[in-house]
Amino acid sequence: MAEPSTIARPYAEAVFKLADAAGRLREWSQMLAALAVVAQDERVLRAIRDPRLSDAKVAGLFISILAGKLTADAENFARVLAENKRLELLPEIHSQYESLKNEREGVVEAEVQSAFELTEAQLADLIQRLEKKTGLSKPKELRCNSTLPKSRNSSRAASRTSMPARRCAPRAPWCR
Repeated sequence: MAEPSTIARPYAEAVFKLADAAGRLREWSQMLAALAVVAQDERVLRAIRDPRLSDAKVAGLFISILAGKLTADAENFARVLAENKRLELLPEIHSQYESLKNEREGVVEAEVQSAFELTEAQLADLIQRLEKKTGLSKPKELRCNSTLPKSRNSSRAASRTSMPARRCAPRAPWCR
């Protein structure tokens, strides 16, 4: 059987082309995110896998859960996925769609984890390196996480994880 990412790709590309042509990338991003959340619910997964439920009923379940949040095109997309037994792929379709959208918008996602809050000089150096590597002139948004992941062996690390995540240096103009 093919990998889920391989099966999801044509659906993500089709939705991306539709959204891009209509100038509705953000709207489709939100709708796909909502559909993906519904598809991950355990009760919905049981319904998707229930052979006694018709494709129309399963698609109707998605549409009714997200009543008022989907366009007619998004509802039709849910029906197509149900007919092709691909509703479980919605999280992967959403992920691939986001990659295509970010590429179109020139957005690169990067996550920086640091044990300590970064100084403005360190942030400026990081921005310069990202600009050089990606070819982008300015980050759209920069978020820094200076908390450590939980460690079973270190009480010091564990105490740090209970602290709220800190944002980058407060004077950095690119931080929001």
